[in-house]
Amino acid sequence: MANQEFPLQIAFRNIDPSAAIEARVRTAARKLARFHGRITSVRVVIAAPENRHHRERLYDVRISLAVPGGTIWINRGGQLNLAHADVYVAIRDAFNAAVRRLEDFVRRHESKMKHHEAAPHGVVSLVNREEGYGFIAGAAGDEVYFHRTSVVNDAFNRLRKGAKVRYTLGTKARGSSPQASTVHRVGKHNPVGPV
Repeated sequence: MANQEFPLQIAFRNIDPSAAIEARVRTAARKLARFHGRITSVRVVIAAPENRHHRERLYDVRISLAVPGGTIWINRGGQLNLAHADVYVAIRDAFNAAVRRLEDFVRRHESKMKHHEAAPHGVVSLVNREEGYGFIAGAAGDEVYFHRTSVVNDAFNRLRKGAKVRYTLGTKARGSSPQASTVHRVGKHNPVGPV
């Protein structure tokens, strides 16, 4: 994903702002879109302890992810992890925790959907790797657009024409074709039935 598609706020507490730290946070935030294509905003707070006389200065990284259906909070502070004396390690650990929480959120959301209604399914009818989009021929004969960031588990490059997928429809712009907000490849271990 070349451009970030959701607002990102980065705040520093008791630490001077740093372009290098901001760049690391932006890179990590972009990777979150691989796990959930509908993140609406991300806020990251990087804090150092107020008391600068501590022997080890452990960094605290807090992340707030806004997604349809809720907000996911990650607070890596309060943990005595001496590796967090390195701000980059603290950022890495916080974003790794964010990925796990985001995956759990997606699983719970999908589980609720399975109990309420079957997710639509179809067959990939076109994949444009260069432009980063494709289309799904839905079971009802409709054509559904999807963007590379909608494909979960960073599987866009493994999608082929004719691949079976299930998807979640997002909101569509007036007069445009339906758009998938998430697309899951369906393999031997996750069948959805005839397509």
